[in-house]
Amino acid sequence: MATRKKRKIRFGRILVLFILMVLLVLGGYFAYKKLNVKKEPKREVKNISVIENYGYSLKENATSYYKGLFKKLEKTLNQEEIDEEEYMTLVSQMFVADFFNLDNKLNKNDVGGKQFVYEDYREDFVKYAMDSMYKSVESNVYGNRDQNLPIVTGVEVQKIKTEAFKYGDKVDDKAYVVNFEVTYKEDLGYQTSGSLVIIHNDKKLEVASMSEKSSS
Repeated sequence: MATRKKRKIRFGRILVLFILMVLLVLGGYFAYKKLNVKKEPKREVKNISVIENYGYSLKENATSYYKGLFKKLEKTLNQEEIDEEEYMTLVSQMFVADFFNLDNKLNKNDVGGKQFVYEDYREDFVKYAMDSMYKSVESNVYGNRDQNLPIVTGVEVQKIKTEAFKYGDKVDDKAYVVNFEVTYKEDLGYQTSGSLVIIHNDKKLEVASMSEKSSS
């Protein structure tokens, strides 16, 4: 009987030691994985160009199409006499191109096109985007995202009319109403057309409204 009890005690101790060893190994493995994730450098997207006096900036991860539009905008705004319709067209194209291009966004908080939105509406616009268009965008801060997201290759803009547009307690008597069409590298079922209202805000033209329907 004493021998059996000793064997049971010995077996119990071995079992406890074995369980402790397994827990230590697993704990070490998960700690190693956690440390490795922390060591991976986060992606930092820098501005590579800024249009002075207007505050427009160009990020290094912008598409080649968007970079081309930015150069055109810079040239337009550096003229002594600014062609306002050209300025309006470029703002419309760049807003749409950046907003609907999700492939280069770091996460759902990285909302494109916001620098072209009327300043007083900007915060609400970002919240709306995060709850809709950007809701399913996975994080890519470590550069390891495996998600198929839209890439904008072209935006066509057509001016429809100018009309009075009320925003807040202000009215722009000559706001632009435009329709747009988006072309993607691959059709993933995202919005391909719509309309914008572009208003005057001091010397800047800004997006005050966007609709999924084209204006007539």
